[in-house]
Amino acid sequence: MLSEKSAAVVRATLPVVGGKIEEITPVFYRKMFAEHPEFLRNLFNRGNQANTAQSRALARSIATFASMLVEHPDQRPDEMLARIAHKHASLGITPDQYPIVHRHLFAAIAEVLGDAVTPEVAAAWDEVYWLMAGALIALEARLYARAGVAEGDVWRPWRVVGRTEETPDVATFALRPADDGPLPPFRPGQYVSVQVELPDGARQIRQYSLSCAPDGADRWISVKRVAGDPAGEVSNWLHANVGENDVLTVSLPFGDVVLDDSDGPLLLASAGIGCTPMISMLAHLASSGATRPVTVVHADRSERTHPFRSEFGELTEKIPQAVAHVWYEHPEGPWPAERIGFADLSDIEIPRDTRAYLCGPVPFMRSVRTQLLRRGVPASRVHYEVFGPDLGLESAVPGTGARTE
Repeated sequence: MLSEKSAAVVRATLPVVGGKIEEITPVFYRKMFAEHPEFLRNLFNRGNQANTAQSRALARSIATFASMLVEHPDQRPDEMLARIAHKHASLGITPDQYPIVHRHLFAAIAEVLGDAVTPEVAAAWDEVYWLMAGALIALEARLYARAGVAEGDVWRPWRVVGRTEETPDVATFALRPADDGPLPPFRPGQYVSVQVELPDGARQIRQYSLSCAPDGADRWISVKRVAGDPAGEVSNWLHANVGENDVLTVSLPFGDVVLDDSDGPLLLASAGIGCTPMISMLAHLASSGATRPVTVVHADRSERTHPFRSEFGELTEKIPQAVAHVWYEHPEGPWPAERIGFADLSDIEIPRDTRAYLCGPVPFMRSVRTQLLRRGVPASRVHYEVFGPDLGLESAVPGTGARTE
């Protein structure tokens, strides 16, 4: 809880700091990377730094955390911070890195705000930072303990035992521990980090959903080749260079957007490569004999670009109360009219006690979330995950997950 004195200062200065924080974060990263260039080469996503996405995500998290401290002082914001903690654990972040961030962040604040940063203001925002850092460190320590590893010790060598081309731009890599150790358990919806050494020597890290059932003999990641400017450094490298018998450096599984174990109605909604965590959830439901009502929604450009198209139908048929709805923007075959274009839930039965999981491009998830809220599904029962820095579907949506590619 923020002290009463600091809460008053933060409340008074939040509009100024919040209004400038997107100027502060680029200065922070510039200062930190100047002193620790290895962070940019070996930890942070260079693509997200180039397009400022990471800076905007950091700005959002700090401002949201400070707002919660002053608006809801009696509530612990662990739920909001859970997604960050899981991301950090998947990267092997350790407590000794937080003072480094603190030093450069506050140097950036002083540089941008100048004389407005009085000792009183600096002390109040220092308290905000260490409350946020302390909460994250505690959450991450629990995640490491639960995984049975020392802090940051999440990396293992994994051998590629198979590669499948799902679509022209999506490949699935089947992985098995190269050290012959046991398969680490995971929950459907979780992801792993993959670290690769690129031609310039940088070791870049990206997260990919596990696209298999937890009880499978291997662990699968399904990687979409990311085009654009900048193009996905790691995804393109994996597509071009990795095949059977190659060894990858892969983290333990993490992620807080996971399938719940209740018997209530379920909606799995995805678009494009967002189907990967949904396939894992479907595979688990099918293999565990689930009888709960399951509505599956997927949107894609066409049949040709739809990853796991055949598995999508096969798994749905194995779940007694499951029904699937697929939309193609540009179908290449004869499809019912209601399945052409974008996903529209208006004619689909969705009970108000449905628990929904969304994954795909932000416009798709924003549209589906809006439709669900209009149908009476509480916001607390709608979970989403963004492939990229999480800038949110609304001004603040707790209990979300985000990944880098």
